[in-house]
Amino acid sequence: MSPVLAGVLQLLALVAALGLSYRPLGDHMARVYSSEKHLRPEKWIYKAIGANPSVEMRWPAYLRGVLAFSAVSVLFLYLLQRLQGSLPGSLGFVSIDPDQAFNTAASFVANTNWQSYYGEQAMGHVVQTGGLAVQNFVSAAVGIAVAVALVRGFARSRTGELGNFWADLVRGVVRILLPMAVIGALALVACGAIQNFSGIHEVGQFGGGTQQWNGGAVASQEVIKELGTNGGGYFNANSAHPFENPTGLSNLFEIYLILVIPFALTRTFGRMVGSIKQGYAILGTMAAIWIGFTALMMWTEFAGNGPAFDIAGGAMEGKETRFGIAGSSLFSVATTLTSTGAVNSFHSSYTGFGGGLTMLGMQLGEIAPGGVGSGLYGMLIMAVIAVFIAGLMVGRTPEYLGKKIGTREIKFAACYILVTPALVLCFTAASFVLDTPSHSMTNSGAHGFSEILYAFTSGANNNGSAFAGLNADTQWFNSTIGLAMLLGRFLPMVFVLALAGSLAEQAPVPETAGTLRTEKPLFTGLLVGTIMIIAGLTYFPALALGPLAEGLAA
Repeated sequence: MSPVLAGVLQLLALVAALGLSYRPLGDHMARVYSSEKHLRPEKWIYKAIGANPSVEMRWPAYLRGVLAFSAVSVLFLYLLQRLQGSLPGSLGFVSIDPDQAFNTAASFVANTNWQSYYGEQAMGHVVQTGGLAVQNFVSAAVGIAVAVALVRGFARSRTGELGNFWADLVRGVVRILLPMAVIGALALVACGAIQNFSGIHEVGQFGGGTQQWNGGAVASQEVIKELGTNGGGYFNANSAHPFENPTGLSNLFEIYLILVIPFALTRTFGRMVGSIKQGYAILGTMAAIWIGFTALMMWTEFAGNGPAFDIAGGAMEGKETRFGIAGSSLFSVATTLTSTGAVNSFHSSYTGFGGGLTMLGMQLGEIAPGGVGSGLYGMLIMAVIAVFIAGLMVGRTPEYLGKKIGTREIKFAACYILVTPALVLCFTAASFVLDTPSHSMTNSGAHGFSEILYAFTSGANNNGSAFAGLNADTQWFNSTIGLAMLLGRFLPMVFVLALAGSLAEQAPVPETAGTLRTEKPLFTGLLVGTIMIIAGLTYFPALALGPLAEGLAA
């Protein structure tokens, strides 16, 4: 079987698995966030944190809950790392330095999971399981909660109430993420991923000598890392490490975990707004971009020029032989079109155009299908922009899902799409103006520029993957990328929740003959075009200096 055919078959198997999961999972999540009943374990949690899950919140109160919970999480994770040297189960590792502890705390709370440290050489069992793995659950649940609040803004009328943040947070963990993670962890263990609390031990190497390895609760952290679109690896090699991702089957399963909730949330959206077709329109937009990026990535990585490419069957540098080009391409597109950031190959070693595709996937806003929750609310913001543009073209007030998109709503949407690019481009420019940051680059020229552009694109878009080659464990990068991650996560949430509150206060607008049919394929095409134009106009000059210049020079 040719590698290209194998790649196509993997893609078809993945689409089939996602298709089978779409309806039951999407309907289940809709029931979870629409139910008025509270499970007994949930009641214990509410009592422990002093929350009343039955009290409805307007958007400022909902936002305060998001920010307060996240601020406490950052502080807790920071202190846990700073105290690691005094904690049991630290495996003898010392406490984490202040700048790196801040960077890591911001990273995992912001659902970014950028790592400027070697996991197996820095973090003990307590920090890994009691700190990082916990944030993998709750940061993902925060993202889903904010998306559900926006959906309620479209579904409700004449009220500013968006639900209860604490109830949405707890339900997301207890009823969705935790059960799926348990099943997924068992599947990964069956595939060969490790799950233990062993210490550091020496292993003999082929040809003589020994190497030190430490075990850990890897399968349980690996599954929520992918399922919650987090991405932080137990080991520095991330999902290229055989303890995290042993076989081609586990690789395909992990890609499925990355994509299943973001895609299924479009079904949840359709259920909650009372129109399954609206959910299909958003799904179609996400799927069109994802399949397009996957096809382009496979083409550019299989079609390399030169003797080395011909002998290897494509661009195999930086890729695991047990996954090959197809498995690596599928993984890289899935992880950069979502906010996952996990890697099973090194994106720095991709062809110039291949590396550019991973960067562009993040620069679209990671909305195809995007992160858990963040992908859906990012796509709905783009839908608001597309409806507004269509309204301008025909000269009528734009409407979406029965709500008018007026001056206030479009300002919130515009602020949302401007925040992240401003962070990426300003921090990248500052890094080249100053002398010290540029010394962290391994490469010069276009590829060196891509290293820094990729780092801030990954941080501000809450992706977390690295281009490799950049020494990011410096005070400058730990601090600035940490700030980019926090601002890139929570500033957009401010505008999302403000938009949700504004929409919820409106009375529904009756549909007329002039209403734009947003459930039709025509709107899906308009939405895809809007997304590509916005990203292209924003990032093309920067991409032209990095991956495009490198690809054209190859």
